[in-house]
Amino acid sequence: MRFTMKQCAQLLVTMGAACLLQQQAQAAASCDVTVEATDAMTFNTKEIAIPKSCKSFTINLKHTGTMSKNIMGHNLVVSKQADEQGVLQDGSKAGVSKSFVKPQDARVVAATTVIGGGESASTSFNPSQLDAAGSYVFFCSFPGHASMMKGTLKLI
Repeated sequence: MRFTMKQCAQLLVTMGAACLLQQQAQAAASCDVTVEATDAMTFNTKEIAIPKSCKSFTINLKHTGTMSKNIMGHNLVVSKQADEQGVLQDGSKAGVSKSFVKPQDARVVAATTVIGGGESASTSFNPSQLDAAGSYVFFCSFPGHASMMKGTLKLI
């Protein structure tokens, strides 16, 4: 079968549009995300978007560094932006054995355990507990890390 240049161009445009729509649909349906943390006290993302259609949303935290958790440990905590400082203060008092999160802290939407280099942890929650008009953040509550390791979380 032979195509003219015009037919080839139209076919490429059609295929490109179909591929883009498929990618958008897959992204919209994704009910999990992987966030990487490093020995340089960074997350690889500054924003987590959660589809409102998700019944459960999972955040997978992967520490891509090599340092142990007692030296450069990281976790990921989700809370309302207004609650961040209180969660950090109380988490610091809770200590490493509690992964720097106060037990049963109602201000915490979700939290992983503290992990070291090469380790992973996950946390899941129901997005329906989030207020679409609210301001939410995620951060590492290991003392001193939240100043560099934080981002926003929003419902889409």
